[in-house]
Amino acid sequence: EVQLVESGGGLVQPGGSLTLSCTVSGFTFHLEAMTWVRQAPGKGLEWVSSITRSGDITLYAESMKGRFTISRDNAKNTLYLQMNSLKPDDTAVYYCRRGFGRGIATMTGGSWGQGTQVTVSS
Repeated sequence: EVQLVESGGGLVQPGGSLTLSCTVSGFTFHLEAMTWVRQAPGKGLEWVSSITRSGDITLYAESMKGRFTISRDNAKNTLYLQMNSLKPDDTAVYYCRRGFGRGIATMTGGSWGQGTQVTVSS
């Protein structure tokens, strides 16, 4: 059974930082690219960032470039998202996904974790 367990969210002030984690099981993590997506209240899914299976290539949505860093530890079956200079617009539930890029299969297909809530507010 595929499981994706996101963690690390919380309440943070504007300008603050958080590191999200996604620990996976049920598939061969090091053979798959991974992606972070998010969903803000009342809005649709938004692609955030993707990383190749080896970690050698990373992509970011324009508004996250320079602030977010995606990484992975294949030995620990864990995906990370380091988020700096957080803004209120970053408030959302963050999910990790199998796959690379913003295609529909990556964004919406397969198993889902419970997500982790990030709230940026003073």
